[in-house]
Amino acid sequence: MCLRLRRVRALILAVALLAAGSGAPAFARDYDDARRAVEAGEIRPLADILKMVRRKLPGDVVGVKLEREAGAWMYELRVVDDKGRLFEIHVDARSGEVERTKEK
Repeated sequence: MCLRLRRVRALILAVALLAAGSGAPAFARDYDDARRAVEAGEIRPLADILKMVRRKLPGDVVGVKLEREAGAWMYELRVVDDKGRLFEIHVDARSGEVERTKEK
């Protein structure tokens, strides 16, 4: 398995474990919330979002959050590009459209 795929899988697992913790901040409280939202068609699966974003914004995904902003589900991705710059990317979890990008 390639290193990038292992990193993405480890990241997804880490996000699910962190979200399941009792002290989770105001983003998807647990894996079940995210799963229910995917099953209900409210959001796209993270794997789909990552494919869409990689085509537009190359780099390594180093962080992921799923949260509600103004009533809409948003994925917040942290991406490091090939020059070592860190970007925060907000993606509409339903459409997959990149809403905003900010260099950190």
